[in-house]
Amino acid sequence: MRSGSARLSRRYKTFFRALFLAVLLAVAPLAVAKFSLDHYAVSRAHTELRAAAERYVNRAEAALSDGVTALQTLAGAGHVTCLPRDRLAFGEVMREHAFVQAIDVVDAKGVPMCSTPVRERSGEAIMPAYREDSAMVGLGLLDKSYEGVHLAVVSWHVGNGVRLVAEISAPAVSLDAGPEYLRSSRRVEVRLAQDIRWLTVGEDSRSEASQGANADAMIVEYVRSKRYPLQATIVAPRAAAYALVSDLKVLTAVATGAFAILFIMIAFWLSWRPDQDADDEFVAAIRKGEFIPYYQPVMDIETGGLRGCEVLIRWRRADGTIVSPGQFMQYAETSGHIFEMTRQIMRTTILEVGALYQANPDLKLSVNLFAGHFEDRRIIEDLIEIYGNSPIAYSQIVLEVTERQPLRDMNVARKIIAEMQSLGIRVALDDAGTGHGGLAYLQKLGIDIIKIDKMFVDALGSDASSAPIVDMLVELAGNLGMGIIAEGVETMEQIGRLRELGVTSAQGYIFAPPLPGHLYVQLAEALTSGEAFETDAERELDIAMEGEGGAEDEAFDEAANS
Repeated sequence: MRSGSARLSRRYKTFFRALFLAVLLAVAPLAVAKFSLDHYAVSRAHTELRAAAERYVNRAEAALSDGVTALQTLAGAGHVTCLPRDRLAFGEVMREHAFVQAIDVVDAKGVPMCSTPVRERSGEAIMPAYREDSAMVGLGLLDKSYEGVHLAVVSWHVGNGVRLVAEISAPAVSLDAGPEYLRSSRRVEVRLAQDIRWLTVGEDSRSEASQGANADAMIVEYVRSKRYPLQATIVAPRAAAYALVSDLKVLTAVATGAFAILFIMIAFWLSWRPDQDADDEFVAAIRKGEFIPYYQPVMDIETGGLRGCEVLIRWRRADGTIVSPGQFMQYAETSGHIFEMTRQIMRTTILEVGALYQANPDLKLSVNLFAGHFEDRRIIEDLIEIYGNSPIAYSQIVLEVTERQPLRDMNVARKIIAEMQSLGIRVALDDAGTGHGGLAYLQKLGIDIIKIDKMFVDALGSDASSAPIVDMLVELAGNLGMGIIAEGVETMEQIGRLRELGVTSAQGYIFAPPLPGHLYVQLAEALTSGEAFETDAERELDIAMEGEGGAEDEAFDEAANS
């Protein structure tokens, strides 16, 4: 045994190591999550801004193309003067081209000669003077603007320096493209050529982006037109993009904080739980073989003959004291130690009663399993390894599955039970009618034997409702070709009522308590040979009954059956 101070020191070390690990596991994911979320937000913002820039370019291309098409239509039809018929044609074309808000005829100096719709002429040039090397189609901007959008124009040279000019409606490119979370802080510029701004939206953060210190703080996307000397640029601060994931950052912080608290609580429990030393003792007990089988006879209540026994587990410490199953069985199952304990119990049965069962092939040996045994094939491998070449035949083995514990996967459990039955092993449903499965276990699992729980047997004679339940179970077993055994029988009155209801097999203290191996063998040999039980064996049996009897051991064996 370790000293109290050493154990306390170990627990402090364990706790502080776990505390450090908890903080690390909280901070590290938080940092990784922040980096990942920020990266995602910036990447998403780049995608959104580029898509918005493309929409601006596409809309500007559509507006300019609309103006070019309108002028091409007029020039092709010869409507290139200020004559009334031509101006009438101007109006008709404008109605067909939504982006065109006016058509002008300008002279070689770029001064309007007429306009549709009609406007007062100022005599000022709206276009550059025509030169011989000027292109047939030209693009430009007027000095007029509407909510940050300059008035764009498309010109078409029709000869003698005269040009048709289509004025593009300012709202044509006045979009509000881009995601809502970036609109309030992003700046948009649409330019003709390099230096001519057609549209400007938002504050001038572009100039800030060009400054080295602030360049990394901005997100910049630009798209060039493949048809016109046109470019759209959108700039937004990274901080605005982070707003997209701000809620996720809060949730991440809360989640990692909660995880850290949970981990600290688990660390505290692991460090200070009283079972830590108990687990070491439990493992040592398994290693030393302190968990042993006791055997409770199953009797034929019509003939008085022995049918076999149920194997129950006991913890016999090194000093000879017996620990109640109620004090360790739940821990054994939840910790997983029950698997090795079950294997040890089955091996011990071969040593203790193997010769008896080889000489009496009709005797049955019933072993309790728990729900975890029916989750994979390991139990099949254990049965083959332990009983495959042993004196106890597969046909003598009964495996009990309790209804008090739910089976996680009925399909897997059914396959495992079918494989047990293929070996010749029979399967019994323990605690029938008291737990989770009900008739579903009988229908889906292919059970061979039903065991009537002690709760129903106790009420026979005192509770009128119990007899119909037992009667129903007996009838059900008969209809399905199953065997049936009553548990916890303690009075002659119960035996009489069970006989009346058609039950032929039973176990309980009225016959014998769970016995050590040598006493069970002596009892079985006496019953199977028809001889009287020897005096010294009878005396040991009386002592065993005194040790096992009473209300305390009623719970003792009920826990052992689980």
